Amino acid sequence: MAIVIFRMIPLMAAAALIGLSAEARDDGRYANSPLKGWFEGLHSKGGGPCCANADGTALDDVDWDTRNGHYRVRLLGNWIEVPDDTVITEPNRAGRTMVWPYYVNGRPMIRCFMPGSMT
Repeated sequence: MAIVIFRMIPLMAAAALIGLSAEARDDGRYANSPLKGWFEGLHSKGGGPCCANADGTALDDVDWDTRNGHYRVRLLGNWIEVPDDTVITEPNRAGRTMVWPYYVNGRPMIRCFMPGSMT
């Protein structure tokens, strides 16, 4: 029985690491976009890169708002408060509200958020 448990430890560790990390990727679909370089240079206040447009998700106006002085977004049907240090404060050249989510154990987290015009 003890041997079986020891054999399972590496598998459980690997599963935990897979659940904890979510790597961003650029799949190339925006390779010819004039804003590609700008998207790739976006960083949150915390200094983390947002990654490329291909990693971001454009939000409809009904899927983001402000509450108690903070932005929040609706992802997977749930409202999530956007951490202040993930908000992009430079002018939004894309025009649309965008969020760069990643997931930890199926729970959405915010890498970056860029508000739009909310019109």
